[in-house]
Amino acid sequence: MSTSSEKMITLLSSDGEEFVVEEAVALQSQTIKHMIQDGRANQSIPLPNVTGKTLSKVVEYCKKHTSDESKEIELGAWDAEFTKVDQNTLFDVLLASKYLDIKDLLDLVCLTVTNMIKGKTLEELGKIFHIKNDFTPEEEEQVRRENPWLSE
Repeated sequence: MSTSSEKMITLLSSDGEEFVVEEAVALQSQTIKHMIQDGRANQSIPLPNVTGKTLSKVVEYCKKHTSDESKEIELGAWDAEFTKVDQNTLFDVLLASKYLDIKDLLDLVCLTVTNMIKGKTLEELGKIFHIKNDFTPEEEEQVRRENPWLSE
């Protein structure tokens, strides 16, 4: 439960959106924690690698995970719903959680991506990750011979 004496931190996204959050919310990020420890808490903390849309999702996650009302069981269901977003948003949140060093969020998003790609063929993975196959059929066959596990 927040109190009116809770210190507030302003986060500034790469596209100029400001997010004013409680210090406890911001401190879930080790990157932000280090910035605060370096004396940058009295001003906006610029996050040049995170857009406002993505930062909004990250802040939503961090707020939920600092809430006193959150219980372990509720968080599991909430987390599952939280990750039901389009692929680009999911990857943006993954990159932001890595940049901001929010371990629990990074773990959640990585697990979601893992489940998303589990059991997919190479062709399906290429489509998911927008990878163009520029191998000739001969080169592809050589790679398959040298790496038999690829066909499993």
